[in-house]
Amino acid sequence: MSGIAILLVGAVLCFAGVGSLHVAVLASGFGLGWLLAELLSLSLGTTFLFAATGAVVVWVATTLIFKFAAFFIGIIAGAVVGAKLSRVLQPEDVNWILSGIVIVALAVACGFVADRYRARALLWLTALGGASMVLTGLGMAIGSLSFLDQPNEGVQQFFASLVWVAIAAAGWLTQRRLFPEKLRIDDSRARR
Repeated sequence: MSGIAILLVGAVLCFAGVGSLHVAVLASGFGLGWLLAELLSLSLGTTFLFAATGAVVVWVATTLIFKFAAFFIGIIAGAVVGAKLSRVLQPEDVNWILSGIVIVALAVACGFVADRYRARALLWLTALGGASMVLTGLGMAIGSLSFLDQPNEGVQQFFASLVWVAIAAAGWLTQRRLFPEKLRIDDSRARR
């Protein structure tokens, strides 16, 4: 059940994140809370509570400081990507200091990129963040795909990364087709 929940939230973020900032904020906050709770090896109930609290706190904070919404969403989506990247690159022994550095560095960098490039950056960040949650959900829900959530070194890391990029690319393409007005995509130029 837990894998399916994170899979569904990840799919919403990956394939519809740019369509609604509220949905992107709630899904990013949920994903961040979930992945951080998972890094801390918390129980399933505590993980759900942590994820739900993350979604609410992130949504309230974003609403209160809407002027900085793109920056804040970029930080949260960057933290989701950083948490998954830490998980993929450190399959066995998790180095908490290295994980913290990766998560914070990606969060801050993505925040600045999202603030500067707005919808275009959020398109990439929601696709990557959502795809990371989809991988985690698939790995948790389907036993034979558990390597997508916790890959071992070598081939599993490579394949998990490849699947992550493929899902993110599918999310990116889907969002571009569903929300061209939010991205200010001019279809007449693309036809020429």
